[in-house]
Amino acid sequence: MKKVINTDKAPAAIGTYSQAIVHGDTLYTSGQIPIDPATGEMLPAEFTAQANQVFKNLVAVAEAAGTSLQNAIKLNVFLQDLEDFALLNQVMGEYIQEPYPARAAIQVARLPKDSLIEIDAIIAVA
Repeated sequence: MKKVINTDKAPAAIGTYSQAIVHGDTLYTSGQIPIDPATGEMLPAEFTAQANQVFKNLVAVAEAAGTSLQNAIKLNVFLQDLEDFALLNQVMGEYIQEPYPARAAIQVARLPKDSLIEIDAIIAVA
């Protein structure tokens, strides 16, 4: 069976989806964009600040499921501009240490609320 994960420390879902689902020993997160859960507002269009907020949101969802972002198996990263790839690596290094998860980084035409970044994760639940 699947278990729905919901925390007020990450943005509420803005559509017909859950923040995350645990199935077995795996957590599947929905895509996180840089919304401050305290205000419900999108951060200004500056990549590093937006990326930090996305990782903070992922950390909150992982913790609500009883795990850690350090247990991430796979990240899917969607960027409006692949020129931000080096900044992505810097920010990610502040939240996840080696061994790093598998990861895809894909440039897309547009993201929800015109975010500069969105990330979803598959995380092992200890």
